[in-house]
Amino acid sequence: MSAPNEDASPHTQAAASMSTWFGFIAMCLGMFMAILDIQIVVTSLPAIRNALAINAESMSWIQTTYLIAEIIAIPITGFLTRALSMRRLFIIALSVFVLASIACALAPGFNSLLVARAVQGFAGGCLIPLVFSAVFLMFPVRTQGAATTVAGVLAVLAPTLGPTIGGYITQTYSWPWLFLINVVPGLVSLAVAYFTLSVTSKDPQLLRRLDWLSLISLALALAALEIALKEGPVRGWGSAIVLSLSALFVACAWGFIRRTLGNDEPVAQLRLLRDRNFAIACALSFVFGVGLFSSVYLMPVFLGLVRHHGPLAIGLIMLVTGVAQLVSAPIAAHLESRVDARVLTAGGFLLFAIGLGLSSFQTPDTDFDEMFWPQVIRGVAIMFCLIPPTRLALGLLAAHQVPDGSALFNLMRNLGGAIGISAVDTIIWQRSPLHAEQLGQQILAGNEQAAQFVGIPIQLLGNVGAGVSAEQMTFAMPMIENAALVLAINDAWLMLAVLTASALCLIGAARKVAAPKAATTQRLE
Repeated sequence: MSAPNEDASPHTQAAASMSTWFGFIAMCLGMFMAILDIQIVVTSLPAIRNALAINAESMSWIQTTYLIAEIIAIPITGFLTRALSMRRLFIIALSVFVLASIACALAPGFNSLLVARAVQGFAGGCLIPLVFSAVFLMFPVRTQGAATTVAGVLAVLAPTLGPTIGGYITQTYSWPWLFLINVVPGLVSLAVAYFTLSVTSKDPQLLRRLDWLSLISLALALAALEIALKEGPVRGWGSAIVLSLSALFVACAWGFIRRTLGNDEPVAQLRLLRDRNFAIACALSFVFGVGLFSSVYLMPVFLGLVRHHGPLAIGLIMLVTGVAQLVSAPIAAHLESRVDARVLTAGGFLLFAIGLGLSSFQTPDTDFDEMFWPQVIRGVAIMFCLIPPTRLALGLLAAHQVPDGSALFNLMRNLGGAIGISAVDTIIWQRSPLHAEQLGQQILAGNEQAAQFVGIPIQLLGNVGAGVSAEQMTFAMPMIENAALVLAINDAWLMLAVLTASALCLIGAARKVAAPKAATTQRLE
């Protein structure tokens, strides 16, 4: 069997063929693995650290290296798609991803693992925007909603399932299997993609005209930003290294933007941001990334540090969000073809903000039951925060602009996640000591409500208002610090809720995009 030839434009077809769907699902599987590998190592970092004798302060680089490489790759995926074609780029990227996964599993030491993770992250970064490009390049307009739903479910399920899968694998087998599980699905996806994806136009000459200075500036800017965000909460935002990285980011970002806007063949099409809908959708994608990735980060922090649950138990509690996403996905797909994307987006962000806000009332005793409904609300909202904004971003772009638009749109979500997690870390570790001091003062003053929140036996307070002794405070201090951590985490949840709700102000400025069943192929105005 030979690879398929170039097909007619999908917008002229009545329905997508089975071959198109098989190829698309193969691409979605590749994207799922790429996003999953961001979170799958989170709960297993201590096991990897022990196996490779890594310093405690260095082990987070296993995740950070992947994120930096992925963020660098995403914005140039549109350029690579034009140069190599969507089919060829997917096959190359997934092949490299699988080989890098094997290299990660076989890494004999920390440095070799970081190199393999960087290659794996760069290849994975190419896979993510390719899928959302494929929705608008491979499918007739009437079936784009269904395709977006499939891609959206897998894109947001991956970070939710990552801690569960990672915890189970490490607890049941060993850490190398965190990476080896990519091999069989990757090979299957490659085989299916090779025989089902259509051969589309390409321009290999673009690679010879690649603006390497812009590419290097982009890589340095994004790497400096990511490292600064990682080091800021630890070293302090006014530290010399963070300020130096911030200056490097500003200088390289300015140089990249200047060269890109003056280049006829830029590595990233920043001119697309001149379109109002696309710019608004990118801003929404950024805010959604802050909320999505930060909420996935906050739950393990709370369940691990406050409730002292193990990796697998944490993952099982977090499955509620994933189940809610799956249940709401067909509803989102059904409404997306019938209701204004702006209305659905507004409803999704409002619901997501409510779900985030409800988590800001946690206590040291909060567990599965109290976390259930906030997770359900967020899970239902997630699909409406992803699918309709994708149409706002890409629905009015011409076919040749979709790959670049998808790259920028997905980059904003991942950048939002990186910045959101750093902001959350800063809030937690700066606010926690302040809350501990306030709780201590209240308990010393005999505040019964503060004592109940902390979990101090009421008899320790003696007569209300009489305060407690220094010996009793020494006994209570671990509980006070634990309760202070809860209050700081609640502050982070509240910040996410307010930011998500504020995004509603942007939606009213967006232009209406025709529903998929009645849409026609349009060009950027």
